[in-house]
Amino acid sequence: MSTQQFQATGLTCGHCAHAVTEELTALDGVTDVAVDVVADGTSTVAVTAERELGTDEVAAALDEAGDYALVGA
Repeated sequence: MSTQQFQATGLTCGHCAHAVTEELTALDGVTDVAVDVVADGTSTVAVTAERELGTDEVAAALDEAGDYALVGA
C-alpha cells in the first residue's frame, strides 16, 4: 500500500473534492483519497492504493470528474 500525491487545478470547493474523490475511488486498488482544495490555485490530491497509479489514469479520472487538470500531465 502506498500513497501518491498529485497536483491539480480547477478545484474550487467541497463539491469539486467530492467529485474527484468519487472518480479516483472507482479506480482499481484505490483505498483512500484526500483532497486539499486551494480555490483558484493548485490543489493537492493524495491517493492511497494497493498499486502505483499512472498519471494518465489519474488525469482521466480528474477529467471525468469535471473540468479539473493534473498539473504537468
